[in-house]
Amino acid sequence: MKKLVEKIAAEFAVYAENAEKQLVKGNKAAGARARKAALELMKDFKEFRKVSVEASK
Repeated sequence: MKKLVEKIAAEFAVYAENAEKQLVKGNKAAGARARKAALELMKDFKEFRKVSVEASK
């Protein structure tokens, strides 16, 4: 579970960096990277929820 949390934190950092580049500089490629990172985060959050529920039983 610890590795999953670290993966989520790293992926969020990628998302935040690219979203900022898109907002501030208007970098379209950074927007695409941010959207890709957001999709990965969604998958990771679903996995975290599954693992967390199992751990709480």
